[in-house]
Amino acid sequence: MAVLSITSKSPYALQALTELARSDGDAPVPIAELARRRAIPVQFLEQLFAILRRAGLLRSQRGVKGGYLFARLPREITVLEVVELLDGPFGRDAVGIFAEAAAAARAVLESTTIQDVVDREVRDAGVAMYYI
Repeated sequence: MAVLSITSKSPYALQALTELARSDGDAPVPIAELARRRAIPVQFLEQLFAILRRAGLLRSQRGVKGGYLFARLPREITVLEVVELLDGPFGRDAVGIFAEAAAAARAVLESTTIQDVVDREVRDAGVAMYYI
């Protein structure tokens, strides 16, 4: 029987991607800075971002002013895409009531983008703009 599973990889990556989206989109953001802002272990985040870079969601820039940038716009990247890149197919082999639960969860994750998460964070914080 299939289990619906999301490990800690996806929530951590989503937090870091949200922080990256909230940063100035023109300048690369060092991974250590993203990790510090969201209290994520740097080495763990490096592993996650390497996967996301190879998949074409992020691009990296080396050097003194290096860091990560989005390779695609945050409004074009779904949460489901991130989850499936890091945790594998979500609920695809589920049966019965678990298949229904997986379908509902997949629908939410597939219709939510990184930009939607940013917008929700801003709204929930009651802040109109975010400055660094």
